[in-house]
Amino acid sequence: MAHMTRDPSAPMLADIQAAAARIEGIAHRTPVMQSRFINAEVGASVYLKCENFQRVGAFKFRGAYNAMAALTEPEATRGVITHSSGNHAQAIALAGKLLGIPRTIVMPEDAPAVKLAATRGYGAEIVTYDPSKVDRESLSLKLATERGLTLIPPFDHFQVIAGQGTVALELLQEVPDLDVLLVCLGGGGLLSGCAIAAKALNPAIKVIGVEPLLANEAQQSFRSGRLVPIYNPPTIADGARTSICERTFKIIQAYVDDILTVPDSALISSMRVIYERMKLVVEPTGVLAIAALLTGQARFPGKKVGVVLSGGNVDLKQLGQWFS
Repeated sequence: MAHMTRDPSAPMLADIQAAAARIEGIAHRTPVMQSRFINAEVGASVYLKCENFQRVGAFKFRGAYNAMAALTEPEATRGVITHSSGNHAQAIALAGKLLGIPRTIVMPEDAPAVKLAATRGYGAEIVTYDPSKVDRESLSLKLATERGLTLIPPFDHFQVIAGQGTVALELLQEVPDLDVLLVCLGGGGLLSGCAIAAKALNPAIKVIGVEPLLANEAQQSFRSGRLVPIYNPPTIADGARTSICERTFKIIQAYVDDILTVPDSALISSMRVIYERMKLVVEPTGVLAIAALLTGQARFPGKKVGVVLSGGNVDLKQLGQWFS
């Protein structure tokens, strides 16, 4: 059960509201959608916050733009560095292009070609590495020190978390009386920001994170009270193959009510439902939260349930294999 204690390394509602002001008119205010079919299936009123329509196709743009817009002038002039194989890489690349900030992105040489191409297309410098031999955090820190760059990691960052919290801020502005909020969980930046915003705006709301069954380190950590890392778990939810950090873990402990898991088979069946019933393109990581409802892992009969669809950057060739 959530027990709130103030943590200075965690943003507060005011920080998330400041992030909302920074990204206003630049990040998309994504639609909140409903499906009569899904409502009937799960016996609840489900409100889907569609971050697959966000710039770069994922919620990551919010945190990346907020973190970069909050830099001092000397920091912005020198530039930033990050490490990511996917959506955060694209988000930093686009945000830097819009703000005129140089950015270097450390990406594994086996990153999806579509994500490498998109990141390069936004004008970022890409440094590739062999993930079997090189630790990306160490390489990023080394380059940051050598070049005087500011490191903006994918989720272990105050302003990134504040930016991601604007997802819940917008959802609750539209549907303030939600009973439950279900959020996809990888590194925990989205869940952390959303939980802080949701509990501040509606203290009675239940906030639940959902991660893949084979990557359930946050659930194990949450239940045991200490970080239980799982390295490179075998799941199709590539955005959730990462580990929560000390900062996001502390926020999850303070603000989140529970963490559920779903198997990869449920991600595929949930993608199919979302595609066929709502005509929405969502990636496997993006359907984690809705999969908990559609599989009956989470049941909230008669309640108003908010669900974040976190992104839509799916490899269409892969999709054909999953749906065959």
